[in-house]
Amino acid sequence: MTERYELPEELRLTRNLVSDFNKNEIIPLEQEIPHDSITIPENDFSRLSQKTKEMGLWCLAVPEKHGGAGLSLFANAVIAEEMVQHAAGLYCPAYGTMGDAPPEIIWAGDEYQIKKYGLPTVEHKLKGWFAITEPSGGSDPARAIQTHAKRDGDDWIINGSKLFISGSPWGNWGIVFARTDPESRRGITAFIVENDWPGLTVEPVPVMRAYYPGQLFFDDLRVPSENVLGEVDGGWDLLANKLLARARIPYSASNLGVAVAAHKMAVEYSKTRETFGAPLASRQAIQWMLVDSEIEIRACRWLVWEAAWQFDNGEDFRQAASVAKVHSAETLGNVVDRAIQVHGGMGVTEWLPLERWYREARIRRIGEGPTEVQKMVIAREILNPGGVHA
Repeated sequence: MTERYELPEELRLTRNLVSDFNKNEIIPLEQEIPHDSITIPENDFSRLSQKTKEMGLWCLAVPEKHGGAGLSLFANAVIAEEMVQHAAGLYCPAYGTMGDAPPEIIWAGDEYQIKKYGLPTVEHKLKGWFAITEPSGGSDPARAIQTHAKRDGDDWIINGSKLFISGSPWGNWGIVFARTDPESRRGITAFIVENDWPGLTVEPVPVMRAYYPGQLFFDDLRVPSENVLGEVDGGWDLLANKLLARARIPYSASNLGVAVAAHKMAVEYSKTRETFGAPLASRQAIQWMLVDSEIEIRACRWLVWEAAWQFDNGEDFRQAASVAKVHSAETLGNVVDRAIQVHGGMGVTEWLPLERWYREARIRRIGEGPTEVQKMVIAREILNPGGVHA
């Protein structure tokens, strides 16, 4: 008897539910709003959010005890592949109608922090973000973080700046990583701050996507000790192991999902578009583009799943997450590029989501750690398996 892996029935049903929701609710709505929209009308948001809550699709990654579905990272990766398959899906999946979860590490906080920041975010009363990258760099936070915090009585005073902070222009609160021990590369602490506190300025950073990031300026920002997340000088573990490496897995699943959507469009268009009296699909040049995309997508899916499985099983998943991130970002760019080529002039119009995906896909080789840095991580593990890396 030949064995094969199949997704659990409950997960398949949930995945199909999300797919139907996008096809019946989100994609038709996108025909009525501007091409680069990152939000939908409030009445539609309220209506669709209520629907996803009733379907059990609200904040799928958030633990059940905090109001979410509590699904595994693997289940979330499978569902994310479907959730992002619409125009704004890469950065605004379902326009937040399935919930905007807070930064995962807030659940490592104490009861006060969870109640004040985590739970209201799950309830869509607040929006959160996290800040690591600085003008000095982002891929090597142990060395690059220059924003510093000094103790002042029962408070901390933060000075410095952060750059390319996603979600910060629209957020209410965030988690800021600052250096608290200048003598140690890993002497970093996580602080919870609020957007409207005196001493914090958030300015937009115009980029090639509509969902633009922010630049943060800290000028004697006073933070109470009760807003220290975790231990003082203990932020490195939160940053490196519980935030960055983990985040690359759902990030990769989103890359995969949009690649799948673009590939589907290319396949369907090639069957209906005729040139010189025959469908594009009959041309070997087009067939080979479709084949290349199919191969890359299938390989990408297994790499994402492998990383998610390793995380859920408590294994060292960091190399697998980096492999998935590199491959998914490159796959996304390749597949969208081919899809545009198959569509010809139509592919670069705002009548289709392809040109938006093309712009946003370029960022994915930089976000969550550039491809070159991920390859360094992979190489270190190849050369020194299980070793301690600086």
